[in-house]
Amino acid sequence: MTRKKNAPALDLIFNDVIPSDSRQARQLTRRQLIVEAVIQEGSVRIEDLVERFGISLMTIHRDLDELEERGLLRKGRGIVSATPTSLVEASDLYRSSRQLREKQAIAKAAVESIEPGQSLFLDDSTTVFQMARLLPGKAPLTVITNSLSLINEMKDSSDINLISLGGQYQSWCNAFLGQITRHEISMLSADLCFVSMSAIVNGQIFHQSPEMVETKKAMYDSASRRILLADHTKFERRALYRYLALADFDSVIVDELTPESEIDKIRNQGIEVRIAKLGSLHSVHNGE
Repeated sequence: MTRKKNAPALDLIFNDVIPSDSRQARQLTRRQLIVEAVIQEGSVRIEDLVERFGISLMTIHRDLDELEERGLLRKGRGIVSATPTSLVEASDLYRSSRQLREKQAIAKAAVESIEPGQSLFLDDSTTVFQMARLLPGKAPLTVITNSLSLINEMKDSSDINLISLGGQYQSWCNAFLGQITRHEISMLSADLCFVSMSAIVNGQIFHQSPEMVETKKAMYDSASRRILLADHTKFERRALYRYLALADFDSVIVDELTPESEIDKIRNQGIEVRIAKLGSLHSVHNGE
């Protein structure tokens, strides 16, 4: 296999040449899927991978040892997680492009909740990032964010009062997190807060990073109205650290591929649900 010098590890695993030998081809494809699954979910039980791929415990450990050697994953006691290196690569090569149509439709629905003159907390999620190009249409606005991607995207927007939150820079999410960030958030008060998370399980919201959870909680606490953005895949994932309950939010915006059973569960808690339709990014309905 030919590897470009200094190419990112994740780029390598997804660009490896598929060998002609069928056993090796299956092995490489499986390892690519393992990396994809772990990056999606943040951390995965090794037993779950054995069941998911229908292989032996010995085989999965061989795969994980190889992927750990390449700096993509980290093995723990019964758990495999994404390393910071793979997370930042995922930010560029994976997260931002996954479910892009769904994220764009959800972002459009979210922007419809905004009135000119309001102040907004925007988190560093790739779903919230899709709101950036639409916000000038609601100007004047005050936008407060810890996301360097959003700051760079909006720095030249007219009639947008952009407040950037400092703190400890984390390359894997291209954002500022930590105590300084939370302190700055606590000194502000916004009309709206828009956030997205990694996973929703039994009405509870989770993320794989505890620092991210604390930063998003600070935004939640400093806003008058809180809106959660979640594409349908969030209901299929798992993550380690609990954030809040769905019932804590004033509104939840999902895409039309979200299972009706999940939507019904949210509505049964008295939470407003808006469903973004994918057929046209110009069409959003409340699903009532």
